[in-house]
Amino acid sequence: MDFIEIAKKRYSVRSYKDKKVEEEKLKKILEAAHVAPTAANLQPVRLITVQSKEGLGKIGKGANLYGAPLAIIVCADHKKAWVRPFDKKRTTDIDASILTDHMMLQATELELGSVWICYFKPDVICREFGLPDHLEPVNILAVGYPNEEAADPERHSQTRIPVEELNMSAPFSSAEKEIGLQ
Repeated sequence: MDFIEIAKKRYSVRSYKDKKVEEEKLKKILEAAHVAPTAANLQPVRLITVQSKEGLGKIGKGANLYGAPLAIIVCADHKKAWVRPFDKKRTTDIDASILTDHMMLQATELELGSVWICYFKPDVICREFGLPDHLEPVNILAVGYPNEEAADPERHSQTRIPVEELNMSAPFSSAEKEIGLQ
């Protein structure tokens, strides 16, 4: 499968089978995170892989995992963050997002489903996992075998803005000129 096929095939899974993700597949997902780029290669992201009923229960106190048998808490390490000198923007959220995207796409290639969870209570996750102050949970990736019908890989032509609108270097429409995007 080529990249675009994998990207089109990926969708947010919100119902999982009660089937453990095999260790070999988990290793490939973590390898995908390992090779993901980060700003200045500082690698300011830490992952907490959770598969035990106890650990998943801890996450469940602050997030809905939709019954996934595997969760990866993606944390930004603020001690290692690269900071853009011009405006002091810290890139930890960006770096964490890149790792998460790599893991989601690898999971898809392995015939697993996933959902990127940002709707969670960070204070609960920090408390339940004893995270130090410099580690911030940015998102949680739920992973497992889907227990729902897959989304249509061709749905993007109906659910996304046109590529021409996405690409700002394309000629501007009159509406975009009116709002100052020229």
